[in-house]
Amino acid sequence: MVTQPGRGMAAPSEFADDVLEVVDTIPEGMVMTYGDIAELLGRGGARGVGTVMARYGSDVPWWRVIRSGGYFPQGLEDEALAHYREEGTPLVRGQLDGRRVDLSRARWLEARAPVPPTT
Repeated sequence: MVTQPGRGMAAPSEFADDVLEVVDTIPEGMVMTYGDIAELLGRGGARGVGTVMARYGSDVPWWRVIRSGGYFPQGLEDEALAHYREEGTPLVRGQLDGRRVDLSRARWLEARAPVPPTT
């Protein structure tokens, strides 16, 4: 498991663990959309991925998961921008004026779905 559940939180489901594992593998300077991750896993949908990130995503590089238009995670725009600048993530209108990730250059397409453990 990637995260430890907090007080009063249930342990993440297998789907949540899979989402967090994928997010943890996104390289610096690259991003995936919520929908990209759902498509890779073949379940959950973009909203399901968003729910996982809202509940458990604080221990993984959450800023590397964005909305489909390249927009930063809602409510965390300034924090995300600082991470993008630090990592050199390509932004539309450049590092100084950019307020949207340039998906044509930053989308990570080499992600692999987690392999279930053998028992």
